[in-house]
Amino acid sequence: MFRLEHPIYLIALVIIPILIILFFWAIRSKKNAINRLGNQDLIERLMPQFSSIRYSFKFIFIILAIAFLALSWANPQWGSKREKVKRKSADLMIALDISWSMNATDIAPSRLERSKKFARKLVQELAGDRVGVIIFAGAAHLHMPLTIDYSAASLFLDSAHPEQILTQGTSIDAAIGMAELAFEQDNDQHKALIIISDGENHDEKAIAAAKKAHEKGMIIFTIGTGTPEGAYVPIKINNYNDFKRDANGELVRSQLNEEMLTQVAEAGGGKYYNVLSGEEAVLNALKNKVEEIEKREFEERMFDEYESYFWIFLIPAILFLVIEFLISYRKSNILSGRDIFS
Repeated sequence: MFRLEHPIYLIALVIIPILIILFFWAIRSKKNAINRLGNQDLIERLMPQFSSIRYSFKFIFIILAIAFLALSWANPQWGSKREKVKRKSADLMIALDISWSMNATDIAPSRLERSKKFARKLVQELAGDRVGVIIFAGAAHLHMPLTIDYSAASLFLDSAHPEQILTQGTSIDAAIGMAELAFEQDNDQHKALIIISDGENHDEKAIAAAKKAHEKGMIIFTIGTGTPEGAYVPIKINNYNDFKRDANGELVRSQLNEEMLTQVAEAGGGKYYNVLSGEEAVLNALKNKVEEIEKREFEERMFDEYESYFWIFLIPAILFLVIEFLISYRKSNILSGRDIFS
């Protein structure tokens, strides 16, 4: 398995395009200065030993040295030993509502952005358990399967957006059904689903789906985002900002449906929480509930030893610097006046 031990050092590569721009700017400035002094041919006769080609070659070697040094600093590594590790974990699936109603701004900056922020914190709090991500609106999709890569989980949560699902609505039963498929089929008592939504579900199938899933060993928790007073739902129509309207053209106010979310959580054997009651309090309560879930042992293959190969890039970097140092700005007299083809 390949990795960079210090990828942050690759930021040094940003210097290269800046230096290239400065190099061409310097050449152009020098030509303009020479042209102001007099005739180009006359100036070249006054400076017979200056070599513009050598000037360019020295710059190229400096650029190559910087590029290879940056790669060397990042320290490319290759996994040399792979071992099996046994660990205990519960399987947790986070279902994030990305319907258009989640763009309502009754909580700042919006329900969706607040939900994503909460979900990222939740992933970090649940470190040690396997975590997966489901996004849903009128339909549900597995955004990321179960993993212990919490950085990847946070990235997938950040990328969630209403346009990722064309079918709009808030189908909580679809999210529950997707979670049942995403969990391993032999796992019947070590799994939980955490639904983050405004609860605008107008289908009673969600409660029935939660009850059925709980009978198969799944525990369902719900997190409400929004306020009972609600807010209008901003949408884009033909690249113009507007608000969601009903068939009569009246503005639609989206409200948090705590009753629905509470009923789904109770049917799923879990509990309902409101993110506005305090994120830290909700996180701690959820963490305590998850710790009560029985863990199961699973086997994971992972690399624990890596060989460093920074020297592969360090050696040519040093070589390029030495060559640049040895190249003179002056023309060589070795071949001057000689016909090398005679």
